[in-house]
Order: sequence, then structure tokens, then C-alpha cells
Amino acid sequence: MQTVEIYTSPFCGFCHAAKRLLSDKGIEFAEYDVARAPEKRQEMLARANGRHTVPQIFVGQTHVGGYDDMAALDRAGKLDKLLQG
Repeated sequence: MQTVEIYTSPFCGFCHAAKRLLSDKGIEFAEYDVARAPEKRQEMLARANGRHTVPQIFVGQTHVGGYDDMAALDRAGKLDKLLQG
């Protein structure tokens, strides 16, 4: 199983939706709150090629993007394959 990392902020509805989708699949993830840790925001910007919105989701070394991107992968049946590596 690939490692999953998600950059979030507390009042972000898409962040909550992304975490719920992963949790519903039984996937554990590392969460980084960019509102409380400015250094994590800088890290996210570098890893996500300048994308500054949250959530930003990474599966292994793959930048998935935001919630809409992850949900589209799930609907297409590709998210589970990506998660398994």
C-alpha cells in the first residue's frame, strides 16, 4: 500500500471530503495542516508545483491534486490501483 499525504486547512470542506473518501476506503494518511504550520505550506507549494489551494493530495510520489482530482480517479476505478502501487 502506498503512503498517502494530504495538505489541509481546518475550515476546508473539500479537505474534509477528501479525508472522508480515504477513511471510507480504510486508507491511513498523514495530514499536514498548512494553517498551523507555515513551513508545511511552503513544502506543499514546492511539491505541488505552485498549487496553493487545499487539499493537495499525494499517493506515494504521485501528486494526485485536489479532492475533485481524487474523486475523478475513484469514479474511473483508478484510485484503488494507485493506492496499491
